[in-house]
Amino acid sequence: MSSDRRPGAREASSGSEDDAGRDFAVVCYREEGRWELGLLPERASSSLESLISVLRQQPGEVTVGLVDIADDFFIAVRLSGEGVRLLLSDVTAADEWALAREALEWLGVPEPTDEDLDDVVPAGDLALFSDLGLPEIELGLMLSDIDAYADEMLFSIARRLGFGDDLERLVDAGVH
Repeated sequence: MSSDRRPGAREASSGSEDDAGRDFAVVCYREEGRWELGLLPERASSSLESLISVLRQQPGEVTVGLVDIADDFFIAVRLSGEGVRLLLSDVTAADEWALAREALEWLGVPEPTDEDLDDVVPAGDLALFSDLGLPEIELGLMLSDIDAYADEMLFSIARRLGFGDDLERLVDAGVH
């Protein structure tokens, strides 16, 4: 999501002006019904291949990677056995960010044309969290909020999955 679309909106969010443009990469994995979270090294968000490789090293019945890039867009990756499921929050991010272009390429979605750059739409698996209590339609509604920054969307998703407070604490502690 472009930060220039809503002047002053950051002050109204749960974050502060100092939070604008922060990046974070987090692994969330569930073992024995309990979510565990950890910050990923910066290199994990340098490429989609790096992210997937780091996530494969994590334990758990469910493993999810959440990457926020400058509060402009996010990528959610979920491992299912050898399979990888992916969600990119905003296809227009591919115009400026290599990681978003990699995600589109991995998904087989063409990069947006100049005419498409006004259409903020997600790409990938909207059913990514359906079996964890966040139906596809609700995730789609969260992603359609053009006034929400990427971190706000991720915190909303995490709250629905049961680890929102833990994610906010971890990110706040890790990015300052």
